[in-house]
Amino acid sequence: MKMGSKKRLVVKVGTNTLTDKTGFLDKSYLQVFTQQLARLAHSGHEVTLVSSGAIRVGMARLGIKKVRSLRESQAAAAVGQGLLIDIYNNLFQKEDITIAQVLLVADDFRVRSRYLNARNTLFTLFEKNVIPIINENDTISAEEIKFGDNDNLAAQVTGLVNAGTLVFLSDVDGLHERNGTKLGKRIRCIETITPEIEILAGKSASAHSRGGMITKIEGARIATEGGADTYIANGREENILARLLADEDVGTHFIPQARWRDSRKRWIGMSSAVNGTIVVDDGASNALMSSKKSLLAAGIVRAFGQFQAGDIVAVTTLQGEEIARGLVNYNVQEIEKLKGIHSRLFPQILGYQGNPEIVHRDNLFIFRHKKEGVYESE
Repeated sequence: MKMGSKKRLVVKVGTNTLTDKTGFLDKSYLQVFTQQLARLAHSGHEVTLVSSGAIRVGMARLGIKKVRSLRESQAAAAVGQGLLIDIYNNLFQKEDITIAQVLLVADDFRVRSRYLNARNTLFTLFEKNVIPIINENDTISAEEIKFGDNDNLAAQVTGLVNAGTLVFLSDVDGLHERNGTKLGKRIRCIETITPEIEILAGKSASAHSRGGMITKIEGARIATEGGADTYIANGREENILARLLADEDVGTHFIPQARWRDSRKRWIGMSSAVNGTIVVDDGASNALMSSKKSLLAAGIVRAFGQFQAGDIVAVTTLQGEEIARGLVNYNVQEIEKLKGIHSRLFPQILGYQGNPEIVHRDNLFIFRHKKEGVYESE
């Protein structure tokens, strides 16, 4: 991937990267950072920025040292979102770049119609050579429906806009090996995310941010499952974005787990709300993972939840590992009646023939992360 090639990418920058040692917004860094993004845009890239920092900016303006409740956090966000976007607007204007503020909530991804509306808006902004600056709408997001952090949001946005690259800019230069509590060598490349990789992430969230390395790992899992190259790198390194796109040895690179997923399947697997679970036996699990088969009733052990035909369900193994999600053709009560039998017997049980597949292959998203991973240290 070289500079100047037409490439759509999502860049997420965290609060710690945007602020100085005192916790206030570092405007000199912001100027350098926006110049990097502007160069990418002027060279033909379609750039989406997911920016943290609004709550921190609002806290500074309101004189709040620590938010003590959800409503106080929402108030800080209400003040900070306008201030932050105003700073970005002034800086990007100097680079002859138009920006747009886009505030999203989790339901904008879970509800298909809202997902498509957001997607169409962002694609139109790309056509107009506008850089969308995205944040969660913290002012109205209730705790139970929040993304939880902007790393998750950035990964979801990567699927929303069909971006081929996701970059997490942090205050560290990537994921490192560990020797007890001490950091070891930087890991250059991770082929698949395993429990061992998650352990390396540790607990790295700070007082000024909700995320940390573990949320970036989870974001990388979401993005790579959809087919996007994902990077974690130090946002303070000189010209870091151009160096990543030029394949320099910086940061940690997470390899895509699958060929490019179409937008509908990415929505099924990564963004939609799951309404129930279907548990399958080992034979059905192997058929789904290896043979590109549909989910048939014969391999189902049990089903639970409150789902109806047309809802999205998780498909798990007997051990509880989620291997797929899909649009189901029957409700939970019907599947409980059909489990373990051949489709030719459906009319006798249901009183009508129905679809032979419980979930058709075209409506299945298969998770591709393997149990054993390989990574390369510097």
